[in-house]
Amino acid sequence: MALETCGSCLSCLLIPLALWSIVVNILLYFPNGKALHAASYQLPSYVWYFEGICFSGVMILLLAVILITLECSVFYRCCQSESCNKTYRSFISIVLALLGVAFSGYSCIIFTLGLIQGPFCNSSGGWDYIFKDTAGGYLTDYPAWSQCTEPANIVEWNIILLSILIALSGLQLIICFLKVAAELKRTLCGTYSVFVQ
Repeated sequence: MALETCGSCLSCLLIPLALWSIVVNILLYFPNGKALHAASYQLPSYVWYFEGICFSGVMILLLAVILITLECSVFYRCCQSESCNKTYRSFISIVLALLGVAFSGYSCIIFTLGLIQGPFCNSSGGWDYIFKDTAGGYLTDYPAWSQCTEPANIVEWNIILLSILIALSGLQLIICFLKVAAELKRTLCGTYSVFVQ
């Protein structure tokens, strides 16, 4: 019962998460608040995928707005029966929530791969992914971070921002799963009884 009543508020939670994803992803383009490295394309390749802006940002934001609209009682009636109408709305909500699972799951995977790969930085050997062969081991090897001389503090910058993006997309993933579960329970377990008829 709690899942059903909470189902309507889940969509609202996606909006701030999507907006934060956009903001944090934009910050990745400006290490230490400078646009110099973005202008010269000296950023990691995963930053140019725009996952935080497109997938866990704009796409999740659009899905959340559509889900909230579907939950409004003023929504267009697609058939004569109120139960039938609610069932179709619930079905559309399930499809949209599954799309949300796909978008946020993809983003979470890309952010994790980016964190494991490490930053693109300048070291004694030139610009390269100097931590790519450590399989994420550099995350706890603090003395090795000093190998990246430019941009300054790029390792900390990437670790913090990518960790935030992983957390945001992970929360979106959980919320979308809960939304799917709430709508399935509503549809299949009798709240909308069109299948029982």
